[in-house]
Amino acid sequence: MRLVVVSDTHIPDFAKVLPPGLLPALRRADVILHAGDVTASEVLDELAGYAPVHAAMGNGDGPDVQAWGALPVVELDIGGASVAMLHDTGPREGRERRMRKRFPQADLVVFGHSHIPIDAEHEGLRLLNPGSPTWKRRQRAPTYATADIEDGLILTRIVSL
Repeated sequence: MRLVVVSDTHIPDFAKVLPPGLLPALRRADVILHAGDVTASEVLDELAGYAPVHAAMGNGDGPDVQAWGALPVVELDIGGASVAMLHDTGPREGRERRMRKRFPQADLVVFGHSHIPIDAEHEGLRLLNPGSPTWKRRQRAPTYATADIEDGLILTRIVSL
């Protein structure tokens, strides 16, 4: 299973459209995860034109994103791996411990909010923040992530646009 993972697209309040550099990855996706701050449900409609989409509610998302089906917490089994997704994991300090306690069975926790890409493993738990493909803030480049999952094995990668 090939996942494309995005967060913090902030369309149309920051960017007007998904970046063209993201589209080839979306075309190859089996599943798309959006970790919140979509800010317009039309973005989820567009993503769903490429592959099935699961979305977490972000602090910048409104009723239209919730009505589309975004949830505060998403928990899935994908390719034999347990995946949890939420927008904000709280402060950096203690994140690994909090996420392991909150999602004891998870193999992968996907999150957003900070716009800071993170791909880290801690005691068997992979933490993945794709950053933002539209609003890099203080990062060198806008980013998204991919995750290949097969038989419970997870290979993740942060991709700069």
